Amino acid sequence: MYRTRHAERDPSMTARLLQFLALMPLLILLAPSSDAATPSPGLAKLCEDFWQGHLKASPITATSLGDKRYDDRLEDITPQGIAADRKRLEGVLVRAQAIPETSLSPRDKLTQTALITEVEDELAELSCDFQEWTVDPLGGPQVEFMDLADYTILETPEDAAKYVKRARLMGRYLDDHIANLRAGKSKGRVAARDAVQKTIDQLTRINATPADSLGIWKPAIEPHPSWSQGDRERFGNDLAEAIRTSLLPGIERYRAFLEKEILPVSRPPEHAGLADLPRGVDCYRKMIRVHTSLDMTPEEIHKIGLEEVAKFRRDLAVLGQKVFGTSDVAEIQRRLRTDPGMHFKTAAEVEAKAREALARAQAAVPQWFGIQPKKPCEVKVMGMHEAPYATIAYYRGPSADGKRPGTYMINTYMPETRPRYEAEALAFHESVPGHHLQISIAQELTGIPEFRKHQGVTAYVEGWALYTEHLADEMGLYSSDVDRLGMLSFDAWRACRLVVDTGIHSMGWPRQKAID
Repeated sequence: MYRTRHAERDPSMTARLLQFLALMPLLILLAPSSDAATPSPGLAKLCEDFWQGHLKASPITATSLGDKRYDDRLEDITPQGIAADRKRLEGVLVRAQAIPETSLSPRDKLTQTALITEVEDELAELSCDFQEWTVDPLGGPQVEFMDLADYTILETPEDAAKYVKRARLMGRYLDDHIANLRAGKSKGRVAARDAVQKTIDQLTRINATPADSLGIWKPAIEPHPSWSQGDRERFGNDLAEAIRTSLLPGIERYRAFLEKEILPVSRPPEHAGLADLPRGVDCYRKMIRVHTSLDMTPEEIHKIGLEEVAKFRRDLAVLGQKVFGTSDVAEIQRRLRTDPGMHFKTAAEVEAKAREALARAQAAVPQWFGIQPKKPCEVKVMGMHEAPYATIAYYRGPSADGKRPGTYMINTYMPETRPRYEAEALAFHESVPGHHLQISIAQELTGIPEFRKHQGVTAYVEGWALYTEHLADEMGLYSSDVDRLGMLSFDAWRACRLVVDTGIHSMGWPRQKAID
């Protein structure tokens, strides 16, 4: 999973659909243009206006790309701020649709289509009013704030002052988040109980952590040798004050609000899906369009999922016979899940396996790819503020200026629950030849607007990474047939997600039915 606006609510896809969508845009993008028409200056300006507006409206995104102009700001999530962003996007859409296609070269037509798609997707998300009910232990503000140090490049005392100013805004941001959730509650829109309880536990953990052990504090313990002693001391003192007076009180207000006002009315497991929210089914259909770029119904996706589950069960049976001497899928899955040897024993083992798989893939890439990213990819272990509540791994893109590498974030919490047999497929998906290769190369492209370098549709971004799990097999990167079972296990898991996701969010399934 790649941490982007699109990836966070990925309703998943089928393997064949993703593989096709992953390859097609890349072929179009890299194909030489035979069109000699002059690029449209009007479209170029519109793309730049859109991109600059996006960075201003999403200052942490700007920071993550190495753009320091908004390092002292946070996103405006008040109703007024959201309305202003909607107005900005609507203006871009009107301008984009007003450009006659006949005046554009094939390359510019592709850019126009990409821009319209991106803006329509963002407007679709805004129409769902996620801010009014989403309580998120995976990527909520409490996680984003703790991870801020990993996104921010501090080179000067002026950079440090901006970092502190941003930290001082965090309490108010959390108050705005609370106000949005309270508004949603008044409309009958609240989060699922499991997500609320996990977030409460997470906030409690953060508040119990000494300030100098929080992720946001990390820049204060770095040496900064080019700064004066006074600058270093001032930064540490000011950041400590911001954490003490703004961030942590805000975290506590958020925790208390969730516990007292949201948890008692949160949706129980039998009503955890979007189908159980006002306007939820309509929103789900919009998100299918956003994430797949296709006008498919939940019923169509559900049917494809059932077909794909059957297909991957056959694949598992064939390889399971070779590995375990049985083609009974239930028995194969039982052995994978219950054999202690199939799981890690220590966090160090999880990390070592991730590093080994990444190194092996990096060594093989030059033999398979003519274009390679200039930016490196490194492995990093998730902090304890997110690991107990996070996914098994994710990829964090590099800064556009190359000062921060791409990062394969791994979860080593409770290593005995982390399957060895899935570790290689996971590494190839999240790092190389998966997300890191595609995202880093996209950032380094020339001759296209900035938004096309940094934004993308889930079906393309996740589709490429899924495709590379099987490409890795062709490259000979898997260590054994057991690791190849992990690859097929992921295939089956995704196919099941098509069934479960549509079942919960469109057909009103209770959580237990999805588990069963």
